[in-house]
Amino acid sequence: MTYLVNNPEEFAADSLRGFVAAFPEYVQPVHGGVVRASASPHGEVSVVVGGGSGHYPAFAGWVGSGIAHGSVCGNIFASPSASQVTSVVRAADNGGGTLLLFGNYAGDVLHFGNGAQQLRAEGMDVRIVPISDDIASNTPDKHDDRRGIAGDLFVVKVAGAAAAAGKSLDEVEALARKANARTRTLGVAFTGCTLPGASEPLFTVESGTFGLGLGIHGEQGISSHEMASARDIATMLVDKILAEEPARDENYAGRVGVLVNGLGATKYEELFVLYGTVAQLLEERGLTPVGPIVDEQVTSLDMAGVSLTLCFLDEELEELWLAGCDTPALRRGVVEHSQQKRVVRAEEDEEIPAGSADSAAFAEKIAEILDAFERSAREAEPMLGKIDAIAGDGDHGQGMTLGTTAAAKAARECVAASAGARTLLARAGAAWSEGAGGTSGALWGGALGRIAFGLSDQETPSREEIIAAVVAGARAIQEMGGAQIGDKTMIDAVIPFAQGLEERANSSASLADIWRAAAQEATDAAEATAEILARKGRARTHGEASIGTPDPGAISFALLMSAVPDLIAE
Repeated sequence: MTYLVNNPEEFAADSLRGFVAAFPEYVQPVHGGVVRASASPHGEVSVVVGGGSGHYPAFAGWVGSGIAHGSVCGNIFASPSASQVTSVVRAADNGGGTLLLFGNYAGDVLHFGNGAQQLRAEGMDVRIVPISDDIASNTPDKHDDRRGIAGDLFVVKVAGAAAAAGKSLDEVEALARKANARTRTLGVAFTGCTLPGASEPLFTVESGTFGLGLGIHGEQGISSHEMASARDIATMLVDKILAEEPARDENYAGRVGVLVNGLGATKYEELFVLYGTVAQLLEERGLTPVGPIVDEQVTSLDMAGVSLTLCFLDEELEELWLAGCDTPALRRGVVEHSQQKRVVRAEEDEEIPAGSADSAAFAEKIAEILDAFERSAREAEPMLGKIDAIAGDGDHGQGMTLGTTAAAKAARECVAASAGARTLLARAGAAWSEGAGGTSGALWGGALGRIAFGLSDQETPSREEIIAAVVAGARAIQEMGGAQIGDKTMIDAVIPFAQGLEERANSSASLADIWRAAAQEATDAAEATAEILARKGRARTHGEASIGTPDPGAISFALLMSAVPDLIAE
């Protein structure tokens, strides 16, 4: 478990603050993460990495000469928000365009993608490359749809070295994609990991066994195996990765970059034992390890486990893999440092505009609803985390608490400024997205933003206008996430709720009664997801394990919708 904790909800921020204090020669803080402390040449491509916290050194530990120019840092195991992405990219910009690199998870794809769209609208050239090296998470023909785990290091290192060599954004992007296409990772877990402040791990590994194909966000292994020797585990990892080795030709002569990566609680002597066998096995197969790293580079809090990554190198990739770099977590060769400090302008908070008296009064009622959301999420946090851990990563309860708390706080600030309904919901949605991060943060934040678009800061909406705005927000969740009914996601509760509102919109019933009936339909649909095999999201990789447990996103949606009717009864 994590012992050194103040407020668990502020653990990621506290950790980042301490990291910046420890490495002031390398990094400086900006909203949403960190950027290099020193200036980079004008016109150099900026490489910005990121994802959830809890994986140090990934991702902030790779910021420095020869690798990344900035890192976007989300909450524990949760992707950062789009606003955090845009903030770090602006601060890291050198005028040569930006390449965004992150693990291929739904939340990261949503948030980094939204951030990139906003920046492109401002005239910046921003590209994205999701990293997908984990062979346990999908089949070889669907390599681009796999998870990103420890192989992140190879892709980021190659891209950073290419940028430092003065290559164009087109070239840096192409090299990152090539590195990703030639990188494969597989890992094993001996214990689960524990969220800061929690008393129990997200999952447990049965005594005398290990989980094969772990994720780095607390996802369990894909399969369970009897405990074996380090030699046997090394053989299993090497054999499975080399099953996807490319054919040897003039572009690939059997030279491989190697990373033996500790997941947090498996320390260096054990890693060296494993690497001794890995090196021998590679040599027996006619492979030459190049620049091997035996270290912790992509961790999962206090998880005991190890992963093996191989990158099948050509001449170009090898040169970039071996190029010099100097960061808090990885140093190689000799690197010249700029003596000029990077100047970062602080972002100013926007003043909250006031609405009309009528709209401000309606906004107060919305703030009460968001307060109720926070209370409901906090009460349900342990339950939501427990059901999420069965076939997911176990952090859904924490994410809902963080999101609702941030949204409720933003709403109270708007009420204090006499803001109208549209402004309050828009700011609450942005706060939810940033506070929670992850897929659910993006979807809930986007939904509140869509509802805001259907309301006004000047007029009180009619019952029909309220229903139309809420239905639009609900359907926006499906538009953003792309899931369908039957995929075992929150959509299985969202769509019945939206349909329930629509079908009763013209009835003589009160808004509270209409909402109550729709919320009950969402609850019934959420509970029915227990019998569905997951087809989307992180639970998809665990197949049959999801049967018998409802989807946590659907349950939390129904829970919050059920908190509304009593508040709008008048």
